[in-house]
Amino acid sequence: MQRTDFHYDLPPDLVAQRPTEVRSASRLLALDGASGAHRDLAFRDLPSLLTPRDLLVFNDTRVVPARIHGLKESGGKIEILLERALSPTTALVHARASKGLKAGARVSLPGGATARMLDREGELFRLEFSVPVLPYLEIHGDMPLPPYVDRAPEPADRERYQTVFARKSGAVAAPTAGLHFDADTFAALEAGGIKHAFVTLHVGAGTFQPVRVEALERHVMHEEYLEVSESTAGAINAAHAAGGRVIAVGTTVVRSLETAAARPAASAPPAARQRLQSYKGGTRLFIKPGDKFRIVDAMVTNFHLPESTLLMLCAAFVGRETLLAAYAHAIAARYRFFSYGDAMFLTPVGSVQGGA
Repeated sequence: MQRTDFHYDLPPDLVAQRPTEVRSASRLLALDGASGAHRDLAFRDLPSLLTPRDLLVFNDTRVVPARIHGLKESGGKIEILLERALSPTTALVHARASKGLKAGARVSLPGGATARMLDREGELFRLEFSVPVLPYLEIHGDMPLPPYVDRAPEPADRERYQTVFARKSGAVAAPTAGLHFDADTFAALEAGGIKHAFVTLHVGAGTFQPVRVEALERHVMHEEYLEVSESTAGAINAAHAAGGRVIAVGTTVVRSLETAAARPAASAPPAARQRLQSYKGGTRLFIKPGDKFRIVDAMVTNFHLPESTLLMLCAAFVGRETLLAAYAHAIAARYRFFSYGDAMFLTPVGSVQGGA
């Protein structure tokens, strides 16, 4: 398939610039991949689509205030955006300046800190900081709002561009499907007997990078770090054994679980290979139409950019034509798009939606 097979036109005024006043007050478009049917719901209706046998899986990564401004030795301004921390004091970053950084160049940062350029890794720069990176950014950094949010970060973004269950710092973009969940949502899920578990995938800034090649098989994903714990793998295996569904909250969870499923522990006996194993490490998994899903039975996700890898992942789940038809409906119905926008509930071809 070609990149342009995933194009659609979006009116600019449908790109959400701010979140809803209440997290769970967003809308929810339920799309059944088996029939192509869709329903316009409120996000608070999500528990009605689930059963007590289902398991929701969330990404508990925490967004770092990852954008910082500094001065080069020449006096020129530079903007640094964390991609991922490599050690307490070294990191891969995106750097934007009138001229790039040379090896050994130093940058002066707010609060008296400095960073020295070690080398490059493709388009990224490897920097050594004079202070521990993540704690420093928590104090001096700005929240890295996506490029389509056309405004400067505001104090409220430190809380709203963060899920209520964020625990492990390392992401530079929010797992946005989780932004809709609040205390009331979790109370409703608990009342319905619906369990949940967590994975960790530290979302990188590369999630916003466009696909630059036309043929999808030539695209190389940016690497991200993830962890699927033994307890989460066990909860997923138990849900499947009981006839329940594993419902990924966000494409990052989908990629985490499908990465783990594709890499069972080498020491596992043959019978155990049919069950999900824990996993810790990097992933460059690119899911596109034609790929099979081993673990995920349904997903909650936001609306994604045209021609993006996230849109392609969703198209693999429900079918490209079915997905783009639902997007056309969402545009006509004036849903809010992207990170601070509304949500979808997707069930794939061959599945049966739960709940009443």
